[in-house]
Amino acid sequence: MALATALFPTHITLIDHLLPATKSHHKTLIHNISLIIGFSLLISLCAQIAFLLPFSPVPITLQTLGVILTGAVLGSKRGSLAVIAYLAEGASGLPFFAAGTSGINHLIGFTGGYLLAFPIAAYITGFLCEHEFDRSFKTSIIAMLPGTLIIYLLGVSWLAYTLHLSPQTAISTGMLPFIPGDILKIIFATLLLPTAWKLTKNKK
Repeated sequence: MALATALFPTHITLIDHLLPATKSHHKTLIHNISLIIGFSLLISLCAQIAFLLPFSPVPITLQTLGVILTGAVLGSKRGSLAVIAYLAEGASGLPFFAAGTSGINHLIGFTGGYLLAFPIAAYITGFLCEHEFDRSFKTSIIAMLPGTLIIYLLGVSWLAYTLHLSPQTAISTGMLPFIPGDILKIIFATLLLPTAWKLTKNKK
């Protein structure tokens, strides 16, 4: 019962609007666990779209988009749990990390800061979306931006620590090359969520 209570959303998110759970605690628990596993697989699919840069040890992937959308759609609790499930799946040996890689070494290696920031990013994004920031184009960007900044902060800091880089070098190799792509991801998510709300409300 404690686990079921922890997973019950306290605010309505897009997924609750589209697929409302039943009043049965048992069925709601199964519903939420299914969503968590399903979105962990979505993030793993996003991670397979990866491009290596010759001047950076960090690959360009769609992981951050998957993480932000997971938090936005599922909310803070389920979103962060879905990301944690994704990290556990990849660390256990499933080829779910960037470009089909796996292993716990990714969590403690030089890109570990980015990965470990994902649950925090999903939680923050989900929290803001639970408070309806994703329902308007004007406020949607406020929900999508903080998660990306958290990933940069922890990712670049850990990159500098593990590879003994100066802050300037860590930023130039672990952040600056990714800003254009992340801006596009944020714009996509910013447009997608309010549009989805508007379309589904019109059909209700």
